[in-house]
Amino acid sequence: MPGPGPATAFGFPSWLFVLLLLLVAMVGALIVYGIVAGALNRLVGTRYVVFRSLIERTNGVARCGFILLALSFVLPIAPVDPLMADEIHKLMIAGLILLIGWVALLTFNMAADRYVGRLQLSDANNLLARKAVTQVKMLKVIGGCLIITLAIAFALMTFDSVRQFGISLFASAGIAGLAAGIASRSILANLFAGLQLALTQPIRIDDAIVVENEWGIVEELTSTYVVIRLWDLRRLIVPLSYFIEKPFQNWTRASADLLGSVFVWVDYAFPVDEGRTALKAIIEASHLWDKRFWNLQVTDATDKTMQLRVLATAADSSKSFDLRCEIREKFIAYIQRNHPHGLPRLRTDLLRPSPSDGAALER
Repeated sequence: MPGPGPATAFGFPSWLFVLLLLLVAMVGALIVYGIVAGALNRLVGTRYVVFRSLIERTNGVARCGFILLALSFVLPIAPVDPLMADEIHKLMIAGLILLIGWVALLTFNMAADRYVGRLQLSDANNLLARKAVTQVKMLKVIGGCLIITLAIAFALMTFDSVRQFGISLFASAGIAGLAAGIASRSILANLFAGLQLALTQPIRIDDAIVVENEWGIVEELTSTYVVIRLWDLRRLIVPLSYFIEKPFQNWTRASADLLGSVFVWVDYAFPVDEGRTALKAIIEASHLWDKRFWNLQVTDATDKTMQLRVLATAADSSKSFDLRCEIREKFIAYIQRNHPHGLPRLRTDLLRPSPSDGAALER
């Protein structure tokens, strides 16, 4: 005779009854969360922007928390085999650990964003603000990776099979561990480079830098690379380790203001004093000059021309570039208009032949 059929509850097989019970619990948790979230949104309204943003950013973790809470109430009354109940209990613990890690990650990110939001990046001399933003963004990436790694590790440790697998994996690491270390060398190098950049800060967000003969603005810092917005709106992607291992130019390392230089080559016949007077009028009429300093000097002389160097200060790198272009354009136009003989020239002396040269040619 056939054995007894599977255990039933309310006319359903046990596994189907448990599945329906869990499904009802999850749907009920989502309904309760919707009611609570709606009430909070109506209570907060549009007046409390901070609380409304907090509710929006915690939607996902709050839903998972309600579901986990509902399941913790339902599972003890579900007709589940004791062995299966033990595994489900471990799964619930792992879910709780991941939920706590998620809450910690959200709290860490919101605190970092709150701090960054209070900084004034729109100021012309925003060195301290950019320094703080760079540190917070790099530490945010590193801290997020650390929280996620710890949460997953602790969650997996709740299962005996995974724990034993981890122990055996560490025991038999050997060549595989060495190969993995070599393969991840660049990743680890960039990770440690990011930590070093966050602490020492050779570059910061919105710094004007020159990398690989390309001028641009530091637009984004990630855990492995830096995005540089070039002057023509292209994006240059550079690994973090580059800024630790190779030299580069940082035009805004100490302050935003810069001393720009313009070089002009002129003939020896050019009157430098008159040029200095004209240059003063050009620079003082420019709105790009910050009225701190300017100068004109003869910095070099060759067998054909002499080199004039113009120095002028500006509030930031963008204005300095535009100011140098304006000075170069207007000063050359002044030379062309008022001293055309002062432009670089190639001289050739034509000598009249002497009578002795003519006699020599006749022979």
